[in-house]
Amino acid sequence: MVTFGLTVVRHGETRYNKEKILQGQGVDEPLSEMGFRQASAAGLFLSDVKFTHVFSSDLLRAKQTAASILGKSHFCKEVAVKYDARLRERKYGVAEGRPLSDLRIMAKAAGEQCPSFTPPGGETLEEVKARSKDFFADLCHLIVGEACQEKQATEKTTEKDTERAGESSNTWLTNHHRCLEFHSSPTECPEELAANVLVVSHGAYMRNWMSYFVSDLECTLPATLTKTELSSVSPNTGISQFLIKLENRDNIKPKIQCIFLNRVDHLGDVAAENL
Repeated sequence: MVTFGLTVVRHGETRYNKEKILQGQGVDEPLSEMGFRQASAAGLFLSDVKFTHVFSSDLLRAKQTAASILGKSHFCKEVAVKYDARLRERKYGVAEGRPLSDLRIMAKAAGEQCPSFTPPGGETLEEVKARSKDFFADLCHLIVGEACQEKQATEKTTEKDTERAGESSNTWLTNHHRCLEFHSSPTECPEELAANVLVVSHGAYMRNWMSYFVSDLECTLPATLTKTELSSVSPNTGISQFLIKLENRDNIKPKIQCIFLNRVDHLGDVAAENL
């Protein structure tokens, strides 16, 4: 069994977010001043988390958010960010660059409801799901592969050193113990983790990814989470945390536990600055 932590963060606010204009993939806006403050606050909140892998959408607002988070890290400033187009926001076609209200008008005219409506040139929810499913499958394969290689290397070293022959076969996990903790004062780690992964992405994409976790992979949820919270788009720099357990075999459904979803208490001071 291989266990890893997954932290998913939505990018910080852009000018278009504030003005409720759809960006999708075709409008590549930078973070606003508020967005940079939000990203900095998320970075402080995550500053003691020892991320082993960092992935980001290749759109500017996500790239800037990932850089801001790592810039505040006590451990991960030198971790290379891997930009992946599969983490991009949903494509909204002709609706990109237009007010969200226009999308609702288009959906109503077509006799459909948002967010299931697909504007001309946009992606269907199934197409977005396919992207998230493909990324997650590759991520799981990567973590399992690295964990197995690490274990094999440790076992070979142990065999050569008879003085260490009595050590636990789980040394490889202990040596890579990562604290799945999001406060500046970490408490005792609940799990021994083979890896701790940070992903920075987008609101509609993340909501679709969460739907895949729950509907297809039977992710367990916090008892206090409401249906409204589950179906809502994450606020800017909302933080979600998951614990992923994988068997070292192919075609085995991962066991996923959502620790919390779309957490924003790190934004308290940022919001207070604007009162």
